[in-house]
Amino acid sequence: MKNVMAVTIAAPGPSLAPALDDLVSNRIASRIAAQDATVWGPAAESEASRRLAWVHLAESSRPLVATIQELRADFARRGLDRVVLCGMGGSSLGPEVVCAAAGVDLTVVDSSDPGQVAAALASDLERTIVVVSSKSGGTLETDSQHRAFRRAMRRADLDPRDHVVVVTDPGTALDLEARAAGYTVINGNPDVGGRFSVLSAYGLVPSGLAGADIATLLDDAASVSPRLGADDTANPGLQLGALLGVAASQGVDKLVLEGDLSDAPGFGDWAEQLIAESTGKDGRGLLPIVIPAPRSSTEEATSADAVVVNGGSTPASTRSGLAAAVQAPLGAAFLLWEYAVSVAGRLIGINPFDQPDVEIAKQASRALLEDQGTAPEPAFRDGPIEVYADPELLGSASDAAGAVAALLAQVDPTTGYLAVMAYLDRLGNPELAEIRDSLAARTGRPTTFGWGPRFLHSTGQFHKGGAPVGVFLQITAAPAVDVEIPDRPFTFGQYIHAQAAGDGAVLAAQGRPVLRLHLTDPDAGLATLRSLLG
Repeated sequence: MKNVMAVTIAAPGPSLAPALDDLVSNRIASRIAAQDATVWGPAAESEASRRLAWVHLAESSRPLVATIQELRADFARRGLDRVVLCGMGGSSLGPEVVCAAAGVDLTVVDSSDPGQVAAALASDLERTIVVVSSKSGGTLETDSQHRAFRRAMRRADLDPRDHVVVVTDPGTALDLEARAAGYTVINGNPDVGGRFSVLSAYGLVPSGLAGADIATLLDDAASVSPRLGADDTANPGLQLGALLGVAASQGVDKLVLEGDLSDAPGFGDWAEQLIAESTGKDGRGLLPIVIPAPRSSTEEATSADAVVVNGGSTPASTRSGLAAAVQAPLGAAFLLWEYAVSVAGRLIGINPFDQPDVEIAKQASRALLEDQGTAPEPAFRDGPIEVYADPELLGSASDAAGAVAALLAQVDPTTGYLAVMAYLDRLGNPELAEIRDSLAARTGRPTTFGWGPRFLHSTGQFHKGGAPVGVFLQITAAPAVDVEIPDRPFTFGQYIHAQAAGDGAVLAAQGRPVLRLHLTDPDAGLATLRSLLG
């Protein structure tokens, strides 16, 4: 077993001392461990009382290990060894990291992009296990993916009941329907929020079925649990939480997650959701900026409003003077960050367990799907790119380059950030994410890159609920091939278009600058776009 006690936090001590002393004197760590819902104040108490079971998942989830192992063995006997996960946000980000760390294959379908869905449907259905994972039981993306897989299996003369495992909270519509239809169902813990659920059925079922060592994952978390619940200034959860909370309270509200923060590639994407959804509300919070590879200098690290957390033992040098280094095996890292973000929520003065602005974009998307009226006309066309934006934003711009320049001019040089949101196939076009670096250099400001609709379940909360200093670049494309959603009056292509348009409309209504570049020819448009954006 790994040395799970090698959890170290290096951070500037003096500036954190008052906050740490306050946390210890108020017994915050031990109260969180005891699931005390009063830690975050009266306004948060009702929600917190239903969201704190994550602190003991390392033990309460233990019986799932044998269940999952038996299920995997049964699938193996029947020749099923390819695992596909249909899920969004907390249902997909954790398992993706766990499987990457374990070096086992997991196909994650966390998109409504028709190309990504079609690729998952096209491979080896006869040996495929589909995990349909939704806490609410009503996630529209997941329901749509599930419908597509059921139809594909039936057309291949396969019985979906032999291939599908449903993970959902007890009593949801999905739970009741799946059980009535004869599917294998494993219930999650309803007292755990989605972004805190990686050590529950939502993280363990797909990971374990794919072959990851979920028993050791729980062992690592259990080994550090007493330390994280201790009222002691040496508690790494309190130290990291104090750093995050003090930074946000001082206006240092950009959190750079640099390099591998644990022994797993992609850990920053999981932490991104945890941090953004938990803290980005009431005009406050921390915007996570994931930079996969550590570098000696970044625009984010040299910004006065940025705190940097990296993996290893030496904090980065930052202009703000606030930085940390984190070392922890994966199971311990999950629990460490969950404690730290919960602690930071108390210091910031927000409820870390709700996500009040996520539903706004969903409602706008549903309204557009119901009203398939006349599509809006672009402001202008530039080769394979259509440009959509408010005329006031565009000014005299008459081509895509001018439109981008007009948008970037809106980024505040001291407090602002740029968010790039690509509603495209992230598995088919991974190189597009490289434009983040060039745009950060061009603006000199913190810049994020998110795949849509994936980010809507993550940084989407901060975009609308955090400080109103963001500038937003949407990238959409006409689908090369569309995919029907069985028994729905819209396709995947129409759905992802509505998600982009709905979120853009909500951001614009809140006064955020939004530019959408739509690629009428995906291949030619991507080439032009990469040249345009660097």
